[in-house]
Amino acid sequence: MTMKVVNLNETPSILSQYVSELRDAGIQQDRMRFRRNLERIGELMAYEISRNLSYKEVTVQTPLAECKCRCLSEDIVLATIFRAGLPLHHGFLNVFDKAENAFVSAYRYYKDKDCREVGVHVEYMASPDLTGKTLVIVDPMLAKGYSLELAVDAFFKNGTPRRIIMASVIAAQEGVDHIVKRFGDREDVELLCAAIDPVLNEHSYIVPGLGDAGDLAYGGKL
Repeated sequence: MTMKVVNLNETPSILSQYVSELRDAGIQQDRMRFRRNLERIGELMAYEISRNLSYKEVTVQTPLAECKCRCLSEDIVLATIFRAGLPLHHGFLNVFDKAENAFVSAYRYYKDKDCREVGVHVEYMASPDLTGKTLVIVDPMLAKGYSLELAVDAFFKNGTPRRIIMASVIAAQEGVDHIVKRFGDREDVELLCAAIDPVLNEHSYIVPGLGDAGDLAYGGKL
């Protein structure tokens, strides 16, 4: 068995419309709508993930009688990478509202003056004990895959999850390949993408992509 990679764009749904609005250079200038679309995509991706989790039967007392129901039986930890991941994380948290949460600061920088060689720096991490839990780590953009890989490695310092699910809105094929190369022999790891784009440009931005998700959500930075 190997890790599972799911491209949700292969099956048309309302998710496709939200992704198209994220990409649209005119619509995306409305920061509030950009953040809300990331949140809505997070809610839909969380639902897709929920279909393959474990549940237990419980008895609920209604005003009229007892009723057999199903409730989630896995301990979920929702994790994201500052800052662009926050709206997507919020969408997931709207669905998995009882989940614990984890955060890591990982940002990319250019190693050369021509802005062609990219590095990733991790400087902050906050997480509960992950031992035996299901770690769902969300990151809107999966370019080369380095920041997501380093984030997972950082979280491993707080215990070994029973299962790891990574979720990205827009992924580059190169980034998907990198994650598969690193985790591909593990059946306890899954990658879920709303869309997978073919290439990265010379500055390591996904093409066609959507631009810088963090800047579009929260404004530019120095």
